[in-house]
Amino acid sequence: MKVIVLDRDGVINEDSDAFVKSLGEWIPIAGSLEAIARLNQAGYRLAVATNQSGLGRGLLTLDDLNAMHQRLHDRLAELGGEVEAIFFCPHRPEEHCPCRKPRPGLLLSVRERFGVGASDLLVIGDSLRDLESAWAAGAAAALVLTGKGGRTLADHRERLGETPVYRDLAAAADAILAVA
Repeated sequence: MKVIVLDRDGVINEDSDAFVKSLGEWIPIAGSLEAIARLNQAGYRLAVATNQSGLGRGLLTLDDLNAMHQRLHDRLAELGGEVEAIFFCPHRPEEHCPCRKPRPGLLLSVRERFGVGASDLLVIGDSLRDLESAWAAGAAAALVLTGKGGRTLADHRERLGETPVYRDLAAAADAILAVA
């Protein structure tokens, strides 16, 4: 895999059923930022692909979202890591946007931006829609048990098939780096 695409809420930072709406609510999951930096330092390129329907619902502004993403960039820079690009869908589910996961639009944009094929992508998410988006784009997928991951595993074990499952992003990074 050349490019690793991460979901944001529940993979990098804590998730909330009430949406992550402000900089104060953006709380990194322990070890996630360090995991990203370790992957970068091993030569992997990272991107984020995230549904952000809170924008379409009026729960946060683009300035709020940009502040959270700037904090992510700043914290990663302190650790010697980076996320090269952040792709987000601002639409509500009922808008049926082609970029909203589980549709593959965000991942197709990642492929275009990074100039890679589907076989060069690994998507790491905590929800079935993250994995379905990966499969729809022809990419590999992995599940983390943080965020909604535990519930995803319990509710969709059969659907996941051979999809790798990791405790968290740090454990996923350990596994990726062990075979690199």
